[in-house]
Amino acid sequence: MSNVQLIIEERAADIGNFMVGRLLPFREKRTVGPFAFIDHMGPTYLSELENFDVPPHPHIGLSTLTYLFAGSIMHKDSLGTEMVIRPGAVNWMTAGKGIVHSERTPHDIRELEKMLHGLQIWVALPKELEEMEPNFTHVEEQDIPHWEQDGLSFKLIAGEAFGRKSPVPVYSPLYFIEIKSTTAQKVKIGDDLFGESALYILEGNIKSENTIFEPKQILIAKDSKLCEFEVGENTTVYIFGGEPFPEERFIYWNFVSSSKKRIEKAKIDWENQSFPKVPGETEFVPLPESRKA
Repeated sequence: MSNVQLIIEERAADIGNFMVGRLLPFREKRTVGPFAFIDHMGPTYLSELENFDVPPHPHIGLSTLTYLFAGSIMHKDSLGTEMVIRPGAVNWMTAGKGIVHSERTPHDIRELEKMLHGLQIWVALPKELEEMEPNFTHVEEQDIPHWEQDGLSFKLIAGEAFGRKSPVPVYSPLYFIEIKSTTAQKVKIGDDLFGESALYILEGNIKSENTIFEPKQILIAKDSKLCEFEVGENTTVYIFGGEPFPEERFIYWNFVSSSKKRIEKAKIDWENQSFPKVPGETEFVPLPESRKA
């Protein structure tokens, strides 16, 4: 990426009984296009006595995108959805005016040794859609656009780029792209991108402006049109971005909104347990003490 503006190191974060590497938000860069939050989960190996369990918790004003490299997660939400996601597929949940969901190790592997590795992403909604009805979409791996080009393997996980469109139903101009390379070579894709752009290195390395960047780093570009870099052998990177919104987005716990007042209402609603319930679930994640003030 020949115009690196900012380098963000992955930072440890606790999401209950599971540690993740937090990539966004960052104090110097809260969003990239409409992307407001990215967690890198794992890779974590769990014993037959350990499981991934995030009890019901709420969201407003965003869509979540779950993409796994290894393992599986059972998603349940207040719409009545029950869906197991596996590597290469996409779970896309739009919270809109409010949704509640849980994420757990599926029942059939809870007493087995297992591994979990993936990305969890929040994409802010346009202001006029922040109070839309919630919905959920699951897209299987084989339905994600993928192709080979100039010795590189591409996947367009969400959005539009390269004259292609992902079936994931996004609500603003954006892209989330996987690029894999087995050999060292140059990559020049700026003409296919737009808006703000960032690159996350999952494995391998990239070289830009005579500097080598390693895994667990996000590089924020000054100008997506100048997105040019060199990938090393056996490298996987994710490029994400799109058109930023004209209004600032505020993030508090699991809530994203262009209105601080709306977030305050969501806090009260969750404390009063007036959000919709997830069928079959009795637990819930309480509002963090630090967020109540």
